[in-house]
Amino acid sequence: MNGEKENVDRKRVFTSGPDFLPDSDAHAQSGGDSGGGANRFSGLADTGATSRSLCQETTETGQTTINRGGEGETGGGEKETKHSPIKSAETGKKTKQARRSGQIVARGENKWLVRVHTGRNEITGKRKYFNKTIRGTKKDAQKFLNSKLREIDLGVFIEPATESLDAYLDKWLESAAKPKLSERSFNDYEALLKRYVRERLGSLRLVNLRPLDIQALYSKMQEQGLSARVIRYTHAVLSSALKQAVHWGMLTRNPAQLAQLPKQKRREMHALSAVEVACFLDVLQGTRYAVLFAFAITTGMRPEEYFALQWKDVDLEKGVATVRRALIRKKGGGWYFTEPKTPQSRRSIPLPASMAAQIKAQRRAQAEERLKAGSAYQNNELVFATEWGTPLDLSNLTNNHFKPALKRAGLPKSVRLYDLRHTCATLLLLAGENPKVVSERLGHASVTLTLDTYSHVLPDMQRGAAEKLEKLIFAGVGTL
Repeated sequence: MNGEKENVDRKRVFTSGPDFLPDSDAHAQSGGDSGGGANRFSGLADTGATSRSLCQETTETGQTTINRGGEGETGGGEKETKHSPIKSAETGKKTKQARRSGQIVARGENKWLVRVHTGRNEITGKRKYFNKTIRGTKKDAQKFLNSKLREIDLGVFIEPATESLDAYLDKWLESAAKPKLSERSFNDYEALLKRYVRERLGSLRLVNLRPLDIQALYSKMQEQGLSARVIRYTHAVLSSALKQAVHWGMLTRNPAQLAQLPKQKRREMHALSAVEVACFLDVLQGTRYAVLFAFAITTGMRPEEYFALQWKDVDLEKGVATVRRALIRKKGGGWYFTEPKTPQSRRSIPLPASMAAQIKAQRRAQAEERLKAGSAYQNNELVFATEWGTPLDLSNLTNNHFKPALKRAGLPKSVRLYDLRHTCATLLLLAGENPKVVSERLGHASVTLTLDTYSHVLPDMQRGAAEKLEKLIFAGVGTL
């Protein structure tokens, strides 16, 4: 009998965990090699789980099978492993076989196929397998198998997605981003991903995306001269998309979270002084948009807010203008109204008496333009519009009216239209106005944002505070 055993060409099949049967059909389902059967499997060491190992030897087939499964050990005591019944090839009687779920298959020198049973298809009932080729030693393959079995035990195993990052971003934009973003923000997200992310990373499989890939993208953007602000914005959008992939069970972690971002430099802000404002408004007298530029400085509104201002938003008797909407230009032409930038952006702003008077004059001038244009006039009820009643265009207003006025006033050409808003805030803070009042006028989300944005004004405010303390405390005190 012993002599017969020695002559048997033994072949080893190593399996591990619950519900695995090493049949050729199951192997074919996984997309692995079609031939070979049990004799193609090389060794599997202990998986490191607490389950007891059982070894069964069948001389008729010449195979040694290492089975894992059943109930684990507790406190040094052992419990009998529960097996599923199978028929013995020798006696035809039912025996019990351990539940199994992992294989390591040699595929060449330092190349191993790790195969893990992941359950059954809910519709067909067929077994599903996860396959992964590992290059390295068998120990490396075993370590990988152990980790996957542990993930299955803990219920955190994620079936790797086969789709590319490009395909996933399409799905994310449509299913997750679009329902919660304004049209303006959605278009920004879509354009940013197309411009910076898709060309370099889009062809990669989502599950293969590494922090190093994302870091290389950011480094390339820096080499191209893009600002830290643009890179950080790109990161925010990409990280949000990958975070959703984690929530959807397509990734185990967000690789973007491990990338390092460039330090953002505070954007240089140009605020006009009171003297510069007077000079600027002086050269605008008699021009078509003199009232608009004065209104921008006195209210601190954003351009898209005063572009969307309608006559029903202005109470000329009380001298109050209310922000209720913003005007957005569509890609390729057209425009629409949308909600203001933040909830705090919905606000009512008191107007100086002289500004209210200029708005009344603006209304009379607009009525004359409407009569002159006749049926060609588009009445959108806008306070500030073209001579045909259509909304103003930021680029056209800046290049054809704002920049020439700066030049005539002898002011730096680097001043932006948006800086008129900064001018309003800076002048009020320098005049000693409460930062909370300034914050509400600008429509900031918090007074903290206002103070952070206009920190350059704080030194002058501190000097003013020192002078007030001098008067309050030391005015009646003799010198020491």
